[in-house]
Amino acid sequence: MLRCRLLGHRYRFLNEGDTMVWHCARECGAKGSKRYPTPQDAERYARAFDREDLADLGRRAPLGLLPLRLVRAWRLRHRKRAGGASPPREGS
Repeated sequence: MLRCRLLGHRYRFLNEGDTMVWHCARECGAKGSKRYPTPQDAERYARAFDREDLADLGRRAPLGLLPLRLVRAWRLRHRKRAGGASPPREGS
C-alpha cells in the first residue's frame, strides 16, 4: 500500500495468551507475532507498544514538517552569509 510505503506502517498490538501479535491498521497485510514466557509479559509488551503518542504532539513537530524546518534553516543560514538581517522572531 502506498500510504505505508510513504508514511510507514501503523501497527496495532494486542495479546493472545502468551503471544503478542501485531498488524498494520491500514490493512496492507503487514503482521507478525512473538511468543513470551507468560501471558502477563505478552500483555505488558502489547500495551506498551500500542500507543499513538498523540498526547505530546504539540510539544514536538511531526516528522512531516521536517522538510519545512530544513528549508527554513537553510534560508536563515543563506541570509546570514549574504549579510542580510535575520527575520524578526515570532512573539518578539
